[in-house]
Amino acid sequence: MKRLILSCFFCLALAVFTPAQTSHTNIDNDQAKVLSVTVEPHQKTPLHQHIVNRVMIYLQAGRQNINYQDGKKVSLDWKAGEAKWSPASGMHVAEITSDRPVTIVEVELKKLGSSAKVGTSPLDPVKLDPKHYRVEFENDQVRVLRVRIGSKETAPMHEHVLNRVVTYLTDQNFTVTTADGKVQSVEHKAGDVSWGGPAKHKEENLSDKPFEALVVELKG
Repeated sequence: MKRLILSCFFCLALAVFTPAQTSHTNIDNDQAKVLSVTVEPHQKTPLHQHIVNRVMIYLQAGRQNINYQDGKKVSLDWKAGEAKWSPASGMHVAEITSDRPVTIVEVELKKLGSSAKVGTSPLDPVKLDPKHYRVEFENDQVRVLRVRIGSKETAPMHEHVLNRVVTYLTDQNFTVTTADGKVQSVEHKAGDVSWGGPAKHKEENLSDKPFEALVVELKG
């Protein structure tokens, strides 16, 4: 009986990803697991649940219906490049109801928020450079920033005090200069995801096109 229960639990855990979904793990460490999940439209997931809070970043516009086992029903819609907070939830079935596949960057949070350092640096980019950095939302576990830097523009020297997950909404072609004067070239493609630690630097967008990204700062 114990083996049967474990087997059923294992199947339930795997069943979330159906042939209509593909998943790639970008990051997995003690603070967060970050997945890129592409979901086909009009395909219902198996019954499943999410046991941790998440930040969801939607790379394409779309809509979704979520039907919970207790009878609760939720309808979501989002724009391309939008970030949403998704708290841990009970058993449910989800379905993309818009007509095109959607890729979602899911940041699963492994720790409760414990840092009081966010925004305390005099070089906090939100305070120092509101033209390029703005807060999308903030709670006890994360601060989510939207970064927009125009073609050939430079973001002045600023400081990131927390570890962070960066999702690139456009291609990136930057020169980054650290506080000690080191210069490096940084490139990413739209849809890429990267991990960043505490840093102090300035950034120059070398591209002829504007740059945009979402940064999830981890307070845990």
